[in-house]
Amino acid sequence: MPVELVTTDGVFALDGGEWEVTNNIWLVGDDREVIVFDAAHDHQPIVDGINGRTVKAIVLTHGHNDHINAAVPLRDAVDAPILIHPDDRMLWDVVWPDHSPDGEITPGSTIDVAGHHLGVVHTPGHSPGCCCFHDVDAGMVFSGDTLFCGGPGATGRSYSDEPTILRSIISKLLSLPPETVVHTGHGDSTTVGAEHDTVMARAAELGLT
Repeated sequence: MPVELVTTDGVFALDGGEWEVTNNIWLVGDDREVIVFDAAHDHQPIVDGINGRTVKAIVLTHGHNDHINAAVPLRDAVDAPILIHPDDRMLWDVVWPDHSPDGEITPGSTIDVAGHHLGVVHTPGHSPGCCCFHDVDAGMVFSGDTLFCGGPGATGRSYSDEPTILRSIISKLLSLPPETVVHTGHGDSTTVGAEHDTVMARAAELGLT
């Protein structure tokens, strides 16, 4: 299944702090239809990447501003529903108080595009509503900010918790085949196997294993 990457630059803001970040936006589908994972900073590069294809959904891996701050303009441009896990609605409302998402991401369901089926995996920790999306047939998972090349996503800010994210990764992601490709919300892609030892070492430090 073709997977295309669009990157945008902007500011992640939370708890009074601001950080310059580059975000990954993933387009998954074929030459006719796609799903967009995350909508960061500037909708126009995403629209350019979509290049006239039908957008079945704008799927938000979680509700931090740098993953959703282009969602409404993107929806207006491509006429696609915005989906987010309900546990992150409070984060959505900070960025878009006058707009609502169009639907909820449901763990255990699938999001289908171009003949492929991406299973919804709830992986709280970075935020309460973080989700990953696993394509079994293609051997890949879209991890948002749950798992990066180099280990777990950041915690220590509002609505985040390190033991929770480690338990999510261990139970939901490390159980996948080690060769599973992990397409992340920031930075380089990795594999489940490449991140195993780092995650397990940190979990051991915290007495979680």
